[in-house]
Amino acid sequence: MATIPTMSEQQATTVSTDWPRPVVHWEIVARDPQRLARFYRQLFNWDIGDAPVMQIPAGLGGPEPGPAGHLRVGDHPGISLYVQVRNLDQSTNQVEVLGGKVVRPPYETPTGVTLSAILDPEGNRVVLVQQ
Repeated sequence: MATIPTMSEQQATTVSTDWPRPVVHWEIVARDPQRLARFYRQLFNWDIGDAPVMQIPAGLGGPEPGPAGHLRVGDHPGISLYVQVRNLDQSTNQVEVLGGKVVRPPYETPTGVTLSAILDPEGNRVVLVQQ
């Protein structure tokens, strides 16, 4: 008869033989979901469902095998979405028209990537990434 390993034995086995775990889903929580749906549809051309939980399918052209991330020190705890856009200047200019706020205008990072930081109409931080 097989024995069931203890929790510590299971954890030791899992941690030592596992691989880095991917982000498999994300959500944006909103006080006014309809308002945010309009914002994201217009800014990113996202296809957002109309049900109480508005589904947003994965976009095309993202990094393979999936998005990477990082953890850093900062003065605004939370999670930021990084969304690729075709024209960073145009998308950044559209943010305030759609009810959001530009926190940091377009800038180039030391690695050559060009970014712009915004807040959506409810204050969620989003970083726009030049395609």
